[in-house]
Amino acid sequence: MTPDDDDDPLVRQARLRRDRHDRWLREGDMSVGRRLAQIGVLGWMIVVPMLAGIFTGRWLDARFGDGIFWTAPCLMLGLGLGGWTAWNWMNAE
Repeated sequence: MTPDDDDDPLVRQARLRRDRHDRWLREGDMSVGRRLAQIGVLGWMIVVPMLAGIFTGRWLDARFGDGIFWTAPCLMLGLGLGGWTAWNWMNAE
């Protein structure tokens, strides 16, 4: 019994590598400007959720009068969300 080729992770990764190599042969290397733009987008993908977490945490602290109790957990949630989003975006590229 042979496994289905579409379900085999090794076959999927080999096809993905081949497709990326074919695209590289067609398009060539990215320019320095495009690479810098990707780095900028990646940075904002991490920073914006962190800032949203800080804002939400400070708002919750002001609302409940807890000092800075909610700021750190919301910051960590924002960091986790930003890191996860950036990781998925980089793997899609």
